[in-house]
Amino acid sequence: MASLPLAILLLVLFNTAIGGLLTIIGFGHGFWLNLLYAQCIGWCISLVNAPIILGMTPSWRRWAALGLGLPTSVLLGLWLASLIHGQTPPPDKVAQTLAIGLMFGILGSIVFLLGERIHALDTEVRQRRLDEAERARREAEAHLKLLQAQIEPHFLFNTLANLASLIQADPARAGQLLDRLIDWLRVALARSRQEQATLDGELQLLENWLEILAIRFGPRLAWRIEATPEARRASIPPMLLQPLLENAVKHGIEPKLGGGHLWLDARAEQGRLHIEIGDDGVGLDPAKAGAGTGLDNVRARLAALYGDTGRLSISSQAGGGVRVQLELPCAP
Repeated sequence: MASLPLAILLLVLFNTAIGGLLTIIGFGHGFWLNLLYAQCIGWCISLVNAPIILGMTPSWRRWAALGLGLPTSVLLGLWLASLIHGQTPPPDKVAQTLAIGLMFGILGSIVFLLGERIHALDTEVRQRRLDEAERARREAEAHLKLLQAQIEPHFLFNTLANLASLIQADPARAGQLLDRLIDWLRVALARSRQEQATLDGELQLLENWLEILAIRFGPRLAWRIEATPEARRASIPPMLLQPLLENAVKHGIEPKLGGGHLWLDARAEQGRLHIEIGDDGVGLDPAKAGAGTGLDNVRARLAALYGDTGRLSISSQAGGGVRVQLELPCAP
């Protein structure tokens, strides 16, 4: 509802308009006397009936209270105006004034009730919108957590499969791989539950992850990771980069005879974080370019978190291999 000063101003103007209207139609003994009676009756109607409208829930009890309060407040206003004027109007004028007061009192109460209903509907709509926004936020968070959770089993299953193959073929390397995996899990599982991480922390995890892969690939896998200090301080969703490196290893370097080289470069410029991941592997398969669960996962997380401000592009390199370019809003 309107603020108290505005409500008082509107009431005074409404009462003044009634006094002016009565004067125009020739009722009473001039504008000032009509204004006195209009103000007294109007204020009494408001002070008696407003608490009924505001304090009681819509029901027959409120209507009964208004049915009693309206004539009582009009009579109270008549008595107050007569007291101030120092003269009691004739009985016929009292009846007319009572009828006019009731008419305008009912009209004012209807307007007040409509205003209260509009305010209640507006509040209900606002609350519904807030509830819908909160529900959408929770659904988005649940979706993001589901997408994020899909990454960890993918890596773990691959690593455990590698471990199983090494246990009989090379027990020493299998033990080394298990130790590396335990170290990686100790840090990664804690960080992966966070909503945000720094690029520096993600790059450290990727270094550990690549060390695990190196046990399996040996000299067939080489890598380079470089990032500017500003880029390392930037925030980034946890586990966003690993699927991109996994794709490079699985589809680019692993199928290539003799293995290959993997690199990651990151820089921050003009409020944007630019990350480039490349490999010199076998290149894109035209039939599968841009497809895959890992890439779909990254795209879905970018869309949910950044909308149109997060970009991912994939292209073939002239000398062989694939280049992935990732661009995000840069928040230190």
